[in-house]
Amino acid sequence: MPIATGLKKKLSIAACKVSGGTISVDGSKTAFDVMINPAGYKRQLSIDYNKKKTLGQANAEPKFSAVCPENLTLENLVLDGTGVVEQATYRSVKEMIDSLLKVIYNYDGKQHEPNYVRLLWGTFIFFGRAESISIDYTMFKPSGEPLRAKVSLGFTGWMSSEESSLRANQSSPDLSHLVEVAMGDTLPLLCNRIYNDSSYYREVARINNLTNFRNLEPGQVLRFPPLV
Repeated sequence: MPIATGLKKKLSIAACKVSGGTISVDGSKTAFDVMINPAGYKRQLSIDYNKKKTLGQANAEPKFSAVCPENLTLENLVLDGTGVVEQATYRSVKEMIDSLLKVIYNYDGKQHEPNYVRLLWGTFIFFGRAESISIDYTMFKPSGEPLRAKVSLGFTGWMSSEESSLRANQSSPDLSHLVEVAMGDTLPLLCNRIYNDSSYYREVARINNLTNFRNLEPGQVLRFPPLV
C-alpha cells in the first residue's frame, strides 16, 4: 500500500502554446510553482445577450448572443524571502516575481504576444492568459530590497474557435445568415424566423439596400447580419 507523504500539491502555472485550435503545455519553458497555495480562487462565468432596441420599441428583450470565456481571479499569493517559509533553493522575492512574469506577462518574441498559460492545482485546471497583475510589496531590507510580496492575478479563459462556435450555436443570430427567399416569404417573417423578432426588418432592409421590402423575389439572396 502506498504511503502518503503528506506533501501538499502546489499551484503550478505553465506556459502553453496554441496550434491548430488546440492548446498544450510548452515543455521548453519552466513553469512557476507558487510558494504558498492561495486561500481560494474565484471563477466568473458570463453569458452575452444582445439588448439593442429597434425603432419604436420601449424595451428590448435580451437575446442570447454567446457564452463568454471564463474569468479566474487569484488573490494574495504570498512570496516570502525572509526565510520563514522553507525553499529547496533560496530565491529572493525579486527572483520569484521575475520568474512569474516570465511565464504570464513578458512578451514572447516568437509568438509576438504574452504566453497562454495553464493553471494546475490538484483536480483544478484552467487554460487562459493573464489580464491583470497586482503586486503589493509589504516588507523590505534596510537596503530597500523587498522581502515579502502579495500578488493578485486575473486571467481570462482560452476557448478554441470550434468550442466557441459550438457554445454559441451555429444557428444563433450572433452569426451572419445568407437566406434564399422562397415563395411567400416576407422580410418580417424571415426576421422572426432568424432573430425571433420581426421588428428587425427595417435594419435588414437597409443592409440589403431594399427599397421595397414588401416585394421580395423568390431566389433572391438576403444577408441577415449579427445582432450587435
